[in-house]
Amino acid sequence: AKYWMHNAFLNIDNRKMSKSLGNFFTVREISEKYDLSVLRFFMLSAHYRSPLNFSAELMESSKNGLERILTAVDKLKDLESRAVGDSFTEGESREAVDELVAKYEAAMDDDFNTADGISAVFELVKLSNSTAGADSSKAYVVYLKETIEKLCDVLGIVTEKKEEMLDSEIEEMIAARQQARKDKNFALADEIRGKLLEKGIVLEDTREGVKWKRA
Repeated sequence: AKYWMHNAFLNIDNRKMSKSLGNFFTVREISEKYDLSVLRFFMLSAHYRSPLNFSAELMESSKNGLERILTAVDKLKDLESRAVGDSFTEGESREAVDELVAKYEAAMDDDFNTADGISAVFELVKLSNSTAGADSSKAYVVYLKETIEKLCDVLGIVTEKKEEMLDSEIEEMIAARQQARKDKNFALADEIRGKLLEKGIVLEDTREGVKWKRA
């Protein structure tokens, strides 16, 4: 199969999502509060044929979980830039990494069990955080980094952290969006909002004006 879709019930705070109950959210509405990579990670945390419960707490948990992975990869990139040694040293186990890759592959081969697959990625992150450091060989650091990136890539998880924008740049884009709205150029206004969201900047239109925060 080329495309996999979650096809069980989606619950909101443990209640079935329904327009009649007024607990209905669109992807666009969710994207106003969270980067869509967080939504992807959240949906991957459950099996595609199992009910999925949506709540603010679970979205925050997914956001934090994704951040753990991105931070681990960032740390490995930093270590790679300073590490030396083309061979693994004593205490650096390729087998320990490969065991977790095998666990990940077994999960994905088991009816596309992304939840268990992500669990294996977290174990790999834990291994990386506990064994990779300033004294690690470059070979080991690169192997860990490339393995995490490879497993995440299968799930469509981008391990490149978004470059943070300066506050002044954000304010300039918000001002341009406000002008576009005044000019009734709503397509441009939406485009600017989308570009800010891609950078992890969430806008909120209030009576007092536009407020923004980092997702």
